[in-house]
Amino acid sequence: MPDGQDTTLAPRPASAGENTGIAAGAGSPAVEFRNIDIAYGKFVAVRDFSLSIAKGSFVTLLGPSGCGKTTILRSIAGLVDISAGQIMIGGRRVDDVPIYKRNIGLVFQSYALFPHKSVFDNVAFGLKYRNVAKPEIKRKVGQALDMVRLPGSEKKLPSQLSGGQQQRIALARAIVFEPQVLLLDEPLSALDANMREEMRVEIKKIQKETGITAIFVTHDQEEALSMSDRIVVMNAGSAEQIGTPEEVYERPATAFVADFLGKANMLTGTVTRSDGPTTVMLASGQTVNVLAPRPLAPGSAVTVVVRPQKLSVGGASANRLPGRVVSASYLGGGAIYEVDIGGKANIRANAPIAGRVLGEGEAIALGFEPDDCVLLDEAGRRIS
Repeated sequence: MPDGQDTTLAPRPASAGENTGIAAGAGSPAVEFRNIDIAYGKFVAVRDFSLSIAKGSFVTLLGPSGCGKTTILRSIAGLVDISAGQIMIGGRRVDDVPIYKRNIGLVFQSYALFPHKSVFDNVAFGLKYRNVAKPEIKRKVGQALDMVRLPGSEKKLPSQLSGGQQQRIALARAIVFEPQVLLLDEPLSALDANMREEMRVEIKKIQKETGITAIFVTHDQEEALSMSDRIVVMNAGSAEQIGTPEEVYERPATAFVADFLGKANMLTGTVTRSDGPTTVMLASGQTVNVLAPRPLAPGSAVTVVVRPQKLSVGGASANRLPGRVVSASYLGGGAIYEVDIGGKANIRANAPIAGRVLGEGEAIALGFEPDDCVLLDEAGRRIS
């Protein structure tokens, strides 16, 4: 989006007294997607997508580039037309409502600040389009700048601010008119690592303080896990899994979720017994015991999903996988090991350091407990 183009607001000024918001129905979800499709000619970018978002919650659309997450976000704002289904805000259908009547706040990766306008005028822009009285504009702008921790910056130009400060101004502009829904499209990706971490905390804090419903788009799993009340993992235009950060991380519904969110180890194998603990013979020839949610027929093909953080080095775990270190990366408080256990692919362990970091070629034993893993069926879906 070019600098200076502001899409948090109406494409035309609202007349005095005009209702520019969508009245929320009592008890209604803040936002609902009802079986929406979004197509560009024959290409379907989003297919049969449904989601209900509670008021005051922070929901993240997470997925790789091209999965449809930004397209969904832009459809809420009216920047993208849907091909089928319905979009509801506060219980009212809005997919045929003009942008300026949706009362949506938007924050983009590029900030989209007006370079020739002062901080005050950038933040006040939406209020002026809504015909708010000047004294009230001054009060609201001051309040918004206090909230983003940039008081006294009203006279500065965007070029006089750091990237993090510009992002704070973009956030202040998006919340100053108290929108029903705040949309954040990869707002932290242009910042350095330290500033990203700081802004994660700030955005979440502001969202909680204001009680605003926020929908956040990112491809960064750490952002999603640390900020969200719920995560929607997207793949090829559809939702693979919807749940709390803990649910989607600890109990991935599919092989895609397991791999994208945390790069889990996926050990293919065959069930050898299921009377009591389920025993799986791995492709490497080793056997492990796992907790299966139901009895599985011997001979069933399964995948044992184990997070790198669940694997310990040494110790007295129920399952032990001997192997040799392929590579080791020192991380201060721990180390990441790539280990050859004899299968087609190496497995990864992210473990505390016990004495010293093991070197390439050294023998290593990785352990995990039966309840540290999730089982997927032959189609790559969690067995339940």
